Amino acid sequence: MVNEKRIVGELFELVTIDSETKRERTIANALLKKLKDVGLENVHEDDSAGVSGCGAGNIFAYLKGNVPGVPAVLFNAHMDTVTPGVGVKPSINAEGNIVSDGSTVLGSDDKSGIAAIIEAIRVVQENKLPHGDIEVLITAGEESGLLGARCVDPKKLRAKIGYSLDTGGKVGSIKVKAPARKMLAANVYGTSAHAGVAPEKGVSAITVAAKALAAMPLGRIDSETTANIGVFKAESPTNIVCDRAFVEAEARSLDNAKLQKQADAMRKAFEDAAAEMGGRVELDIKDDCAAFNLSEGDFVVDVAQQAAARIGRPCELFAAGGASDANVLNGFGVPTAILACGYADVHSKAEWIPVKELVKLAEMTLAIIAVAAETAERKT
Repeated sequence: MVNEKRIVGELFELVTIDSETKRERTIANALLKKLKDVGLENVHEDDSAGVSGCGAGNIFAYLKGNVPGVPAVLFNAHMDTVTPGVGVKPSINAEGNIVSDGSTVLGSDDKSGIAAIIEAIRVVQENKLPHGDIEVLITAGEESGLLGARCVDPKKLRAKIGYSLDTGGKVGSIKVKAPARKMLAANVYGTSAHAGVAPEKGVSAITVAAKALAAMPLGRIDSETTANIGVFKAESPTNIVCDRAFVEAEARSLDNAKLQKQADAMRKAFEDAAAEMGGRVELDIKDDCAAFNLSEGDFVVDVAQQAAARIGRPCELFAAGGASDANVLNGFGVPTAILACGYADVHSKAEWIPVKELVKLAEMTLAIIAVAAETAERKT
């Protein structure tokens, strides 16, 4: 029942609306209209932009179920894209893949998810298909650290299970595990001195920070844990021993104990380097997002597996190292799995999505609605 021409046109229209992260106002306006036009109710934008710093708030919409007693299902996607995402020019290449012209990202991450949700709602409405309550949440600022999702008021969420349409891989597969993340900010202090006259009187903050980074475990720590340095800043005239440096870093793990061990190792590396050289470090390590771990047998997973079977796709359950809105939604108490969208090479100018995968993504969304309506009352 999915209309291929319509959903492709929908994606083309969405990706040509500029919406780099924190510049979401235009796409938010368009989505508010689209969601109302497809017959969703209580379509509104929250007031989170003032807190998140995004160009728009999060968008909520609802569709009242026509099957009583079925727990509500949430579908989530995000409206922002990474850079460069201004002036996207989409086309379909000879292989049947939707691509940009190579000067920008395509933006199928995550506008393919939005297009699939809208198409699924259209099909449900046009064919008067049976369904429970459907809740739609489209967030801002996902690419800037889940900024929009963090500002969602959990009391506004009615759903008992959720699906975030926001990861790569063949449609039918679902991401059921994602890591917790800690963010580290380090201000490293040394002692200034004339670099040509009395360098021995100084303590280089750059050297202290460099020694710390060289000593700490980074990159792939194990199969569940990673760590990375994102920012290293220091500036001083070359004739002065630099007395301040700044470092931003992150650590992620599917295992909370391993995450804490990694954070402790990073802290120790800074403190040891500072003590060795006579410098000083101020560290701020914050929990950024919680891990989630769904498994076979969970209702949200069972529904997705049945849905994948209905569209003729295998359902691989997998874990990955990226965080998404689903981390936040699971933390709010809404078990949320992440649906593979079929796109590839995201966050790059080579990004692409096959037309057939876009269609399958809408079919997967429809199948979830159908399975949930048929089985939710019995399974819960």
